[in-house]
Amino acid sequence: MTGFLVTAIDAYHSLLTDEIAQASQAQLDLQLRSRGLYFGDRPLCTVLRPRFLTPQQYQTLQTGAARIMGPFRTAYAAAMANPSVRNQFALLDWEERMLGCGPGFRDPSPASRLDAFFLPQGVRFTEYNAETPAGSAYNDALTTLFYGLPVMREFLRSHNVRPLPARHGVLHVLLDAFRQWSGGSELPRMAILDWNEVPTRSEFILFQEYFRSQGLQCEIVDPREVEYRGGRLLAGQLHVTLVYKRVLLSELVGREGLDTPVLQAVREGAVCMVNPFQCKLLHKKTSLAVLSDERNAALFTPEEQEAIEAYIPWTRRVEERRTEFRGRAIDLVPFIVQQRENLVLKPSDDYGGAGIVLGWEVDSASWEQAVAKALARPYVAQERVPLPFEPFPTVLNGAVDIRDRMLDTAPFIAYGEYADGLLTRLSSAALLNVTAGGGSTVPTFIVEKRGMP
Repeated sequence: MTGFLVTAIDAYHSLLTDEIAQASQAQLDLQLRSRGLYFGDRPLCTVLRPRFLTPQQYQTLQTGAARIMGPFRTAYAAAMANPSVRNQFALLDWEERMLGCGPGFRDPSPASRLDAFFLPQGVRFTEYNAETPAGSAYNDALTTLFYGLPVMREFLRSHNVRPLPARHGVLHVLLDAFRQWSGGSELPRMAILDWNEVPTRSEFILFQEYFRSQGLQCEIVDPREVEYRGGRLLAGQLHVTLVYKRVLLSELVGREGLDTPVLQAVREGAVCMVNPFQCKLLHKKTSLAVLSDERNAALFTPEEQEAIEAYIPWTRRVEERRTEFRGRAIDLVPFIVQQRENLVLKPSDDYGGAGIVLGWEVDSASWEQAVAKALARPYVAQERVPLPFEPFPTVLNGAVDIRDRMLDTAPFIAYGEYADGLLTRLSSAALLNVTAGGGSTVPTFIVEKRGMP
């Protein structure tokens, strides 16, 4: 952290007298309940301080995101044009077949999200959620909530704080994709699509309220509750023309098959779906291996190669082969086994932390078993990235308790090009994922000293 950021955080914490802290905690608890800001049965936020960034930090993040999205686009184009490149992404047979179903708009992932960490040497991007990025509506709701806390009222006397809203970006890319798909100017009739029982349903309600406030028809729809009849996708009485897809394609196909009404409607051009089938290419964690692998260097311009080197940690698909690590030739699988303390194993296509093995948190025998499993299905090995941490306060047994929490930075990406808002997640464990349990989401503000030029 910069000196100014440490000072600003200390100033915020100094305002948390017992009286202000307890009043702020009571208001936080009340607002979380009344606004439905829960992930399943867990409150979305468990701390009393938002995430602060300096303007320079946010500019660094935006610059890094813009630079690394170029190589992702290049890798996507190469994969679509060349089966040998596409094979590196480890698509399933049905995913390969669905690539030929054009979405009707330009971008394979109009709404996406990178996962990043701020390190002393710069930003590192460790994953790319190109299919169903969550959290933007949660971020905006928590922003409103934190502005109203008693401790923030005191902090605003000495500091300017600027929010980083994100849900408007989702709205704009949805509408833009629909206009490209429809070729007209009419407004879409929207369905937010996911299973009724998912813990993120509370965010769907926030999006529904927001979309309706912008004059759009919108319903939250379970894939099992729609029908495709007479060339129209129907959710009750609503003729759906735009699907905001929050359900994972792998779950949808796994449960309902490729002939589910939604996918029939998409294939026949009767409905616009965002994100489309093509998002699966870059969503695979193997996409980072494609960028990082020296055998693909010729795909990228010198500027793109520099961006990959600067922002992407060493990543390889787990397989028996020769490759390079920092310019040195290695046998990949023995290297992975030997470098347990410095590597993480990740399934190519899963979420919520499922299947991830942190080498430094398991013993050698468990690691070797994980490597054997990784050879049997698409996995990547990725170089360990040190996790940054900051102090965050909460009220524990009636008193302020300030403890370090590890945190990640997940910028939302619009049109596959630029960062617009971000999600911050905290955890006391190295696996920073709210879905995996035990984590917390906080809003992020740009902070400056009041009166600064």
